Amino acid sequence: MRLHFGKRFLRGAVLAFGLAAPGLALAAESAAVTSPRVTATLLSSRDTVVPGERFKVALVQKLAPHWHTYWLNPGDSGEPTQIRWDLPAGATAGEIQWPAPKAIRVEPLVNFGFEGTVLLPLEITVPADAKPGENFALKAEATWLVCEKICIPEEGSFSLDLPIAAVSTVDQAAAARINAAIAALPKPAAFRGKLRDDAGKLVLDLPGLPAGVADLRFFPVSDTLIEHAADQPLTAGDKPFLTLTRSSAFKLEKPEVTGVLTFTETGSPRAVTIVADADAALMAAGGAAAPEARPAVVRIPMPAEGADLTLWAALAFAFAGGLILNLMPCVLPVLFIKALGFAQLAHRNRSEVREQGLLFLSGVLLTFMVLAGAVIALGALGSSVGWGFQLQSPPLVIGLAVVMVLIGLNLLGAFEIGTSVTGLGDGLASRGGRLGAFMTGVLAVVVATPCTAPFMGAAMGYAVTQPPVIALSVFMALALGFALPVVALSFAPGLLRLLPRTGRWMLVLKQAFAFPMFATAIWLIWVASVQSGPQGVLAALVAVLAAGFAVWLVGVTRGSFARRAFGSVLAALVVLGAGWFTVQNAIPGTATEARAGDIEAWSPERVAALQVQGKPVFVNFTAAWCITCIANERVALSRQEVKDAFARLGVVYLKADWTNRDSRIAKALAEQGRAGVPLYLFYPARKEAQAEILPQLLTVDGLIAAAERAAGRNAKTAALP
Repeated sequence: MRLHFGKRFLRGAVLAFGLAAPGLALAAESAAVTSPRVTATLLSSRDTVVPGERFKVALVQKLAPHWHTYWLNPGDSGEPTQIRWDLPAGATAGEIQWPAPKAIRVEPLVNFGFEGTVLLPLEITVPADAKPGENFALKAEATWLVCEKICIPEEGSFSLDLPIAAVSTVDQAAAARINAAIAALPKPAAFRGKLRDDAGKLVLDLPGLPAGVADLRFFPVSDTLIEHAADQPLTAGDKPFLTLTRSSAFKLEKPEVTGVLTFTETGSPRAVTIVADADAALMAAGGAAAPEARPAVVRIPMPAEGADLTLWAALAFAFAGGLILNLMPCVLPVLFIKALGFAQLAHRNRSEVREQGLLFLSGVLLTFMVLAGAVIALGALGSSVGWGFQLQSPPLVIGLAVVMVLIGLNLLGAFEIGTSVTGLGDGLASRGGRLGAFMTGVLAVVVATPCTAPFMGAAMGYAVTQPPVIALSVFMALALGFALPVVALSFAPGLLRLLPRTGRWMLVLKQAFAFPMFATAIWLIWVASVQSGPQGVLAALVAVLAAGFAVWLVGVTRGSFARRAFGSVLAALVVLGAGWFTVQNAIPGTATEARAGDIEAWSPERVAALQVQGKPVFVNFTAAWCITCIANERVALSRQEVKDAFARLGVVYLKADWTNRDSRIAKALAEQGRAGVPLYLFYPARKEAQAEILPQLLTVDGLIAAAERAAGRNAKTAALP
């Protein structure tokens, strides 16, 4: 009696201790891995196991409100939970048995995943030669992506030591939870479906579907089958079917399709797994190789940046970006010239001012369409190009520098050029300069491409992934936003009349506008020096000298036809000779590594190697001709606070310099949904972890916060042995 009472007392004491100390793990459940978003444990249905036994375990995720993790097919974005096992020799682990997912709408996307508490069960097999008296060590490394409005990758280490005994001991509470999760798994449907094409739509026939079902949704295992966010209308009747929207990356690898159907029947939720036979026509259409998948990227949305866009959102972003682009330093010098032209015309014919504005608009639209068409066409042919690609040509950079110098000299009155070549000189601002107004628009666009305004990166990244018609419409919106201020001013005579009448102030203003042109020329020559070294500077100076001499020569040989012909021919020879010299000396030599102090050259292999070493990685995709990039260098990247934070957190800084053409960098930009620089990526300090895309306009606080996220300082995720 005493012995029996003692055993009962001991069991009660143990139970009471467990209830009084909930933070301590029970034998059948691992210690918890916690973050503000997820509490995860490894749960076992057994307290002790026997050799050769197969038993159930489950990864349990308790999610904070409004957060979700992902199913096997995550839908439009995300990554499914993964478990990597470290088991004793001879032990095996089965695949995750996935619960039925739910459609989680994160506008404009639909993800497939789980909210609340989810158990992911699977089966473990104990080695047949396991010896009683020893421990069976379960060790697992799990990774998951948890999202609300932002996405955060998390991970945890789990371990359970289960004694090996002659008789298996079931943990009743744990087994009940796991068995309930298994009982709720989708069961095989009692019928087989058929997938067919109907006038471009996918139709899923469901011949055995019970009558009266509601809220039906199909979750395919393949992520290249349907558009996940599209509606799935059900046509009921004797032959019920779902109408699905074919994916833009549609591909069928097998003659049958698998997935999960969720629905309600008499008010109760149900889920079944279904197999559907694909008809021959669909196999023929979907058998081709699908487009290469892009690496997954965790996008942490900043204001109006980094979100996946609809067409209308992309058009709005492009228009806003074009409007803001007028304030960038690379554009202002050219717009000064147009402003000077309007000032000269302010008290003259109103229709002439409007004509100038419309001609400027025509130049902007045509140039944008030509450059955008080149990007799209070359991309379709497999060439790796992006926005601003023309400034990767040192001869063209030098040519633009020459144009800026000539415009500046003309504004100072060093020479006059007739209206036949008004695009280079006084005609840009003179009365009747129709070609000048048009060429001002052309020149403004050409020199604007080194700048990237807010909203532009996301819009152009969307454009280059779309069909040509949609892509051109986005670039058209960008052009209209860019041209709007000048066009609006030309149609606002009230504003123009506020300017004083033409007088000496106009001459002074005209001469003052020459200096922004010289500043732009200096910057372009510096870009050429970065691209081609000292030879590039020499080529630029020779080109400026030759152009000035040619213009002077044409001016001093005016008069008779013979003098004009002699001057023109000689000037042409000078220009051709200088052009040949420029091209020969401006071709870049062998590229050197972008290494400056603690900054290393970027490569995908280097990123992967550093992540394996457990180091956070910052990658700066930049170019010497990118004004936005240079501004970010000055405002944020070169600040001592950022350098100190990078050093403290062990961040490795890599630079991908796109000043000259580099197909690997162009490909990497495209993979991240960008058409040009700048692009800033922060890779967490974990093997194969996904990158966070930073805004295109950097701040010190934003950079330091991103570095802390990459280093795991804010994840608060325990990794337990």
